[in-house]
Amino acid sequence: MQRELSEVGPLLDADGRLRRPGWLRQPLLDANLERAAPGVLRRLRLKQWDYYGVWTPDLYVSATVSHVGYAGLVFFYIVDLVGGGQVDHTITLPFGRGVQLPADSRRGESAYAAGGTRVVFRTDQSARVLDVTDPAFDGGRGLRIDVTLACPPEHESIVMATPMGADRFYYNRKLNGLRAGGRIVWGDRAIDLDPARALGQLDWGRGVWPYRSHWIWASANGFLPDGRVVGLNLGGGFGDLSHATENTLFVDGRAHKLGAVRFDFDPADYRRPWRMTDDAGRLDVTLTPTIERVARTNLLVIRSEVHQMFGQYAGQFVTDAGEHVSLHALPGFAEEHHARW
Repeated sequence: MQRELSEVGPLLDADGRLRRPGWLRQPLLDANLERAAPGVLRRLRLKQWDYYGVWTPDLYVSATVSHVGYAGLVFFYIVDLVGGGQVDHTITLPFGRGVQLPADSRRGESAYAAGGTRVVFRTDQSARVLDVTDPAFDGGRGLRIDVTLACPPEHESIVMATPMGADRFYYNRKLNGLRAGGRIVWGDRAIDLDPARALGQLDWGRGVWPYRSHWIWASANGFLPDGRVVGLNLGGGFGDLSHATENTLFVDGRAHKLGAVRFDFDPADYRRPWRMTDDAGRLDVTLTPTIERVARTNLLVIRSEVHQMFGQYAGQFVTDAGEHVSLHALPGFAEEHHARW
């Protein structure tokens, strides 16, 4: 069952529980997170993040501002899609000191600034602006991100209101296929972004999670031979997905919803191909990984390990209108993540 919600209203009831689980094309629900965290201990269970990724023909560049209750994590990483190299920099902040995250994905600023590092994610009605300066990145070579992602109001997303037990929930929004312009400077290398060749994506999440969590996430962004923008967002492994899944295909900003998706991969060897098929015969794609990014965090109460596999997707899917779309060499990734947080 895929329950699509369309009414405007609060996300949570007076007891801090989801009023209605399901999915939306736009973030119509008011994320009244003050009801989710009435006490100190419960506030430590509130997890919030803004994760952005920018795809160029040669690089994947990511920036995140997050607050996971016990700590804030501000991190940046670059994956060289051609040469396979990768650079990460993470700033850990006890109890999230200095992190600013708005409750609405449609407006406001997410920000952090200290010690020369400055991050601001600004949102308005038609664009999302990434303004990042990190002089310590890559051993002092530095990172500068000045990128604008086009996001007109009619651009659809996949928004999920997912129960995670009796009194826990996950409210998230994912955007794919946002044309990217601006500049990224990494050390002495400057990359000017052409919106005809560069795309961005957003993973925006707010929720109260169980301490032990596990999920799989697959994402891709690129162009079809006729110039249309195509995106893919697949996921699972967390929460009660009986009301809806986050599995969605995007073509030129239009969301095409899928039901359950099966992930076939080898957790003993993540470099083997990942095949993904849906329950209605509309999706059959395979990611052939070429780069493995492993990120581990161990901060006593917070531990996580993610294996993020970058490569190219190939296969086919069927849109809501019945169009058969073939994918060839579509850049993307798939990951498996285990967390205690």
